[in-house]
Amino acid sequence: MTTLFDRYELDGLVLPNRVVMAPMTRVRAAAGGVPTSSMATYYAQRASAGLIVTEGVQPSLVGQSNPGTPGLHTDEQVAGWRQVTAAVHANGGRLFAQLMHGGRVSHPDTTGRQPVGPSAVPAVGDVFTPTGPQPAPVPRALDTAEVPEHARSYAEAARRALDAGFDGVELHGANGYLISQFLSSNANRRTDRYGGPVAHRIRFAVEAAAATAAAVGGARTGIRLSPGGTFWGVEETDVPELYTALLRELAALDLAYVHLEATADEDVLLRLRRAWPGTLVVNPTLPMGPKQTGRTEAEHWLDLGADLISFGRAFIANPDLVERLRNRLPLAPVDEATYYQGGDAGYLTYPAYQYSA
Repeated sequence: MTTLFDRYELDGLVLPNRVVMAPMTRVRAAAGGVPTSSMATYYAQRASAGLIVTEGVQPSLVGQSNPGTPGLHTDEQVAGWRQVTAAVHANGGRLFAQLMHGGRVSHPDTTGRQPVGPSAVPAVGDVFTPTGPQPAPVPRALDTAEVPEHARSYAEAARRALDAGFDGVELHGANGYLISQFLSSNANRRTDRYGGPVAHRIRFAVEAAAATAAAVGGARTGIRLSPGGTFWGVEETDVPELYTALLRELAALDLAYVHLEATADEDVLLRLRRAWPGTLVVNPTLPMGPKQTGRTEAEHWLDLGADLISFGRAFIANPDLVERLRNRLPLAPVDEATYYQGGDAGYLTYPAYQYSA
């Protein structure tokens, strides 16, 4: 019987357990998107995870979604990430960078540029800016000739990630950001080869993954997906058909893994498990939903055929989450007010479990 605490070989990268730290935005980067020593400590504290996937990292300036997030498109950012990867590796951990192009989920006050997207359709809701939340602006629709440049931006950032010492990268294809926008049937209203039928809507995701795999190897490239998710107002028609077609194309690239969020019914996710021949990471509970992933949900999905299980919010307040899960210790509650406030409080101040004498 497979357990959370069994070793797993991820295309030559040996994971000591099957617990993955999911990517979570924490907006602690310095000016210019440069990672800090506090970020190095934060990730190193959680190095007992089988695999850590970082917060979303912008592959270009126009790809930045929120202020205070780190990038991988300048030499200064690469240098900042080296202290993070060194700290994690010194503590015995493994670290993938999540590459996140925000697309239309951005604002000129954050980047100095008009956001771009598959179509001139704004996201639903307010986006974060340096002066507070503001309505999502109308993005500039990318010309057909421009689209491959944005697909290649993931590959260019992936090269920088490996130069910075990362073990691999995860493309953020979920939660209403750029790849997800191209998959969408309402954010993507294009009539060229990147829009319309399923075969066209998956093209950008496949091109981004193919470019990244060509740059750093499929074994060091994963992708996160949220089938049927409605983040930032995206909608997807024909979810099983859309994602089955996408997984079929991605399978030819021999990627390290696909990371599925529980944004669709279990029967849909099981259908996608059958469609994907490689390593599957599952996040068993809805991101930012009312329930956090625990050991029960993790074991359920291991029994259903997932290879690795990702935990999000539980890792914020429990840097020693693997030990707590292994020994069935209580989980510390998280202070939501400190998610994005900056500083070390609510970031580096959660202790490991304190055993009584």
